Amino acid sequence: MTAEQLISFARGAPSLDIVDVAGLKAAAARAFDADPAGVTAYGTSVGYVPLRKWIADKHRVTADQVIVTNGSLQADAFLFHHLVQAGDDVIVEKPTYDRTLLNLQNLGAKVHPVTIEPDGIDVDELRGLLESGVRPKLAHIIPNYQNPAGVTLSLEKRRTLLALAAEYGFVIFEDDPYVDIRFRGEALPSMLSMDENASVVHASSFTKTVCPGVRVGYLVGPAALIDAIAKKATNLYISPGMVSEAIVHQFCLSGDIDRSVQTVSAALGERAKVLADAIRTHIPGATFTEPDGGYFLWVDLPEDVDVDKLFSAAMKKGVAIVKGSDFLLEGGQHSVRLAFSAVTVDQIDEGVRRLAAAIDQVRA
Repeated sequence: MTAEQLISFARGAPSLDIVDVAGLKAAAARAFDADPAGVTAYGTSVGYVPLRKWIADKHRVTADQVIVTNGSLQADAFLFHHLVQAGDDVIVEKPTYDRTLLNLQNLGAKVHPVTIEPDGIDVDELRGLLESGVRPKLAHIIPNYQNPAGVTLSLEKRRTLLALAAEYGFVIFEDDPYVDIRFRGEALPSMLSMDENASVVHASSFTKTVCPGVRVGYLVGPAALIDAIAKKATNLYISPGMVSEAIVHQFCLSGDIDRSVQTVSAALGERAKVLADAIRTHIPGATFTEPDGGYFLWVDLPEDVDVDKLFSAAMKKGVAIVKGSDFLLEGGQHSVRLAFSAVTVDQIDEGVRRLAAAIDQVRA
């Protein structure tokens, strides 16, 4: 591999070699054969109805509790725009997904970041905020293999969050696009499945399990809330993309989705392990929590490494990273997020070597 070839740890997307292109082509043919009228029509704002039903069955809810959207980021945006007004308090994880921060700031929300621990959000810190008088509209939580920190919310903390939401009257937005990409440990129940007080709205996506190009995500929540969002969706775009949703439906119906999840999880599990080993070997002083699944590994570097300088130095050496400061309102100057999803195993060690050389350069 030459130095000119960029090795990117920046993008949370699967590499082409683990996308089931043949399965998707076959699913597309079946979709057009099985339902040409439905695939080619406008459809409705709740999404492709057979896929909506498949998602409802998966989550053991009724179809009127589901809306299928153009990717889960649009599902996030629908919920934020529906619930959050300027000046409203919102809880987020610290760090959290950069576009979550951007969307909430654009709405004028008062964002309260709560520290992430190796087993998820610090519920004692959150309780302290609530006891101090903060009354959030919602708490945005990425429970499984969090982006960017890679950590998983423990079962005990899931129970605590549900209890706090019931006591203080806020919505838990369970943003869960990575849940199926698990390569270590036991799967934990979703907060949606544990919820007895209609406190949870759940979002997920087929981006990580099928491919990003389909742009199919969804929200699951109380029927009245989903209906209100569907009315806004009608005014925004009449309906999301029926073609991609029908292809995803056929991909799911055939069982190809399960094989795709196995392929992606196995590949990413190997990549995560190789990445962790390479960091231990080449970047002494770096600390991180090894993820049990997902796409990302968050690395805290020594205090004398400034990520603004490191970002530029790394790019010059042919390796792309994302600065930790992108995921925080303040802080993160000594941290980076490394995505292992789009790099093949043979690229990882070389990429970390380049990053280590860049670190040495900015510390010199």
